[in-house]
Amino acid sequence: MKKSFFKLLAKLNKALLPSYTKRRLDISKASKVQLAIIGWRAYVTLNSLD
Repeated sequence: MKKSFFKLLAKLNKALLPSYTKRRLDISKASKVQLAIIGWRAYVTLNSLD
C-alpha cells in the first residue's frame, strides 16, 4: 500500500515539479525553495524504490 502510494506520488512529481538536473542547477546557488523541492523528490524516489 505504502509503496504504491509513493510510486503514484513519484509520477505526479515528475509531471508537475521542475527537474533541476535538466536545467543544470548548481546546488550551491539553489534557493531554499529549490532545495526543498530537490529534497522532496529524493524522499519520494527513495520510498518508491524496492
